[in-house]
Amino acid sequence: MEVKAWSYEEIPEFTDEVEGAVWLDTTGDEPQVDYLPDVAYATYGDRTLRLQILKPRTRNNPTPRSLPCFVYVQGSAWRKQNIYHDIPQLARMAALGYVAALVEYRGSDEATFPCPIVDARNAVRFLRSHAAEYGIDPSRIVLAGNSSGGHTAVYASFWQGEEENLYPGISAEVSCVIDYYGSVSVMADDSNPTTVDHNLPTSPEGMEMGGTNLRERPDLMRLLSVECNIDEATPVPPVLILHGTKDRTVNTTCSVALYRRLRECGKETELYLLRGADHGNAEFWTDEVNAIVDRFICRHLS
Repeated sequence: MEVKAWSYEEIPEFTDEVEGAVWLDTTGDEPQVDYLPDVAYATYGDRTLRLQILKPRTRNNPTPRSLPCFVYVQGSAWRKQNIYHDIPQLARMAALGYVAALVEYRGSDEATFPCPIVDARNAVRFLRSHAAEYGIDPSRIVLAGNSSGGHTAVYASFWQGEEENLYPGISAEVSCVIDYYGSVSVMADDSNPTTVDHNLPTSPEGMEMGGTNLRERPDLMRLLSVECNIDEATPVPPVLILHGTKDRTVNTTCSVALYRRLRECGKETELYLLRGADHGNAEFWTDEVNAIVDRFICRHLS
């Protein structure tokens, strides 16, 4: 065979008989996920926030366009995130046909409520404004998150308070929300079963509200608790909630309270309770759960 710059279509396929070899068929539609690390999306002074972006492609479609975007906020008890922790899990979503983007937000050591919410909204705006560059359909963006990132994702989907919009004229609207065991409420004494300083100034929630003793500030407890800020007029998109029944970090009742409030207010929501699951781990990224998430998203994409 001549050595030259063969195109895929031109190069002759190997067909020789090889004793003992096993031949496997391929279709060209097998997904591969490419990783684009540390994409800057927001700058506040000398602080730059970054996205971890994963894009699927196949042999038959090496540069896909107009894909839905799965924007995911990595939880951290509102502190500094390990923004690389869930990249392997997000690759599974990307392989289903999503551009997946993991959002870095400002932790409570540098900024407090509602900064993570504003950061998530600016991440959505950045991705929408760069949709052509990353192969995204700007009308099909989903916001997701786990733990404190779940709190951030749900809140960011309808936030109507003050915010620094880094992309004027660009919408932060999303088609739906996926809330993985979000720390969405601090109203109950056992909202965080293993946080011994729950709602005190040193707790994650206290730090997120500026180092405040929330036990003395019920107004701030309510402000931080998502279900207390939803009524019939709140423009909440459809919300899928997933929570383990043995969560030692965020009580399952937090998700139940949000689910019931959404239903009371006539909002579209679904709740899946994973028997025996703790806070996170592999149970939330199985093929079964990913299929549930994928079906929910597909029903609500415009």
